[in-house]
Amino acid sequence: MPPVLQFTHRNQVPDTAVKHGKRTKICDLLNETAVGKKVTVKGWVRTFRNNQFIALNDGSALQNIQAVVDFENTDESLLKRITTGACISLTGELIESKGKGQKVEIVVEDLEILGDADAEKYPLQPKRHSLEFLREIAHLRVRTNTFSTIYRIRHAMIFAVHKFFTEKGFYNIHTPVITGSDAEGAGEMFRVTTLDPINPPKTEEGEVDYREDFFGKETNLTVSGQLEVETACMALSEVYTFGPTFRAENSNTSRHLAEFWMIEPEMAFYDINDTMDLAEEFLKYLVNYALDHCHADLQFLDRRAADEEKNKPQHERSELSLLERLRFVLENDFVRITYTEAIDILRNSKPNKKKKFQYLIDAWGADLQSEHERYLVEKHFKKPVILYNYPKDIKAFYMRRNEDDRTVAAMDVLFPGIGEIIGGSQREERYDLLKQRIDELRIPEKDLWWYLELRKFGTAPHSGFGLGFERMMQFVTGMGNIRDVIPFPRTPDNAEF
Repeated sequence: MPPVLQFTHRNQVPDTAVKHGKRTKICDLLNETAVGKKVTVKGWVRTFRNNQFIALNDGSALQNIQAVVDFENTDESLLKRITTGACISLTGELIESKGKGQKVEIVVEDLEILGDADAEKYPLQPKRHSLEFLREIAHLRVRTNTFSTIYRIRHAMIFAVHKFFTEKGFYNIHTPVITGSDAEGAGEMFRVTTLDPINPPKTEEGEVDYREDFFGKETNLTVSGQLEVETACMALSEVYTFGPTFRAENSNTSRHLAEFWMIEPEMAFYDINDTMDLAEEFLKYLVNYALDHCHADLQFLDRRAADEEKNKPQHERSELSLLERLRFVLENDFVRITYTEAIDILRNSKPNKKKKFQYLIDAWGADLQSEHERYLVEKHFKKPVILYNYPKDIKAFYMRRNEDDRTVAAMDVLFPGIGEIIGGSQREERYDLLKQRIDELRIPEKDLWWYLELRKFGTAPHSGFGLGFERMMQFVTGMGNIRDVIPFPRTPDNAEF
């Protein structure tokens, strides 16, 4: 590796032990008004113009800070190393900037190259790159404005989630990543095993003998922490889990990931109406937090989204800008209608009658698609919508059966541009009805004995919901593909990083 170097002006005595001051983050310098003081900044070179002007970014803010080098008194070999992507540390005087778009800049006195970047091979040149290309270099894409912005907002949203539930008196519970149950009953799970993949042990019937496996039974990566967090709910009343979940669904759409993060609150003594109230309050809190704490980043993404919209066909363009969609959520009470009412609206809608929907609505019992959900939100009501009381046959086994015996107390929250963003329900707390439903769906009772037992020892009415964090991030950032709101997307045929 080349030695770490610094330079001094040629009329100064070189000092191999130049001591830079304590690092100041660029986000703090950008608001600095006390010019004339000496500062030290460290970061990555975005551009280096005319052998004089360095645009430096350390990830703490969207905006770069400009540093001015005295190129006439700087060694030419060092100037050649100040390339896009290089990591440097510099010390100099903070002065009032003479250029447009910046209040201050730095006159460089000392500079160190902390990490060289091969100028010819560095893939992030100062130009616009496609999102598809940036996914191929996910280890570097965070250095772009778009992805550094998304990562900062992602952090803010993670903090806001914990802040909301802490303020509400909830307790955060870590639920297992490895589980022996399928919470959703869909069977699309990743198996966890240490058995020999070529010659696994077999039972007398010729099937894989999972009794010989690490856990002594068949186990998988979790699709939801809900079942486990219900155990804490039955003691602590109001709890939530926020962790990774996994779905082995072979889908390559812009809405699906094989690994994503789920926020799942579970509340004792809540019915379905209480749960809808909490879901609406929670979503508005997150949106409001983003608007209050990520203003500059959201403005950048708003401009970016506007540019993207220009490239879409007229009929696919959104009627609202990104910032307008966020305010749309805050400024409107969510409409609450039953699934049955929604089916009637959709069946009689113009897109359905004119066969514009890809999935036509003919009869009660249809599983709604994103196009139906967005129609209700964006065209019919022009407000966020909560649907509730779904047919039991299209919902999970744990949802509480209604008195009509054909619907369950389930609810979905629908957002513009996204469709379903939250799914939840009141849980079936009655032992006999829960066991009956498990038997009807032929779910192995041996895997859920402990879940059933919760209904034997001090059962209580309780409810909960799940919010896919990346789905929320899509809404807040306006990104069209869910792969662009998580650092390293896991999708079919893609686990490169």
